[in-house]
Amino acid sequence: MKEREDAVYDTLSRALLAGALAPGAPLRETALAEVFGVSRERIRKILLRLGTNRLIEMIPNRGAFVAAPSLEQARSIYDARRILEGGIVAHLAQNAGAEALRRLGEHMEREQAALAEGDRATSVRLSADFHMILAEATGNTFILQQMQELVSRTSMLVAMYEAPHSAQCACDEHRDIFTSLLKGDGGGAARAMRSHLSLVETRLRPGAAAPSQDVVGVLLRMWSGQRAAQSTDEGR
Repeated sequence: MKEREDAVYDTLSRALLAGALAPGAPLRETALAEVFGVSRERIRKILLRLGTNRLIEMIPNRGAFVAAPSLEQARSIYDARRILEGGIVAHLAQNAGAEALRRLGEHMEREQAALAEGDRATSVRLSADFHMILAEATGNTFILQQMQELVSRTSMLVAMYEAPHSAQCACDEHRDIFTSLLKGDGGGAARAMRSHLSLVETRLRPGAAAPSQDVVGVLLRMWSGQRAAQSTDEGR
């Protein structure tokens, strides 16, 4: 049953990170339980998990809703990220181990593959993961906690307000950061990081995505597609 719960979580998170659901749309437990064929209790657990990752908003006595981050919040969040992540990469340019650099290199290959496949949700998730890998490489728990908070908040900003074709820009900008790290150029890495985050912020535009109000319809299509793909894989 844990496997099915993870599959439901994956479908919901993909819909959210793809910007397929309208900001503020309600996520009704009863409707979701019918879509996914699981109990309301299990749906509640999944929604709490999504809320912890800031992909949805949990409002006491009202329920769960698709997160509705405002562009007005973006400036403060990206300011914080520029300050923190500029320092992270400047530090890692002199202290990153070979394993961290190998992991980053492999990760960027996955980013490029998702881009080539036109997989918007995976591109958004992998873009966030790039920054979390850098945070993990510092070995500092406090930095990692701060990054988890900031990256969670910006993932939905990107999903809602960044045009899908912008993923190519993000991949190229990540490679610039990585190149500076390989050279041990802390100043260059910090400049590349701050530039990348500023460019992401400028690419956020109202109406960039085309979310649907039909939550049930979107999730039914995605769930059916996921189950069909799984059945095909199992039959091979």
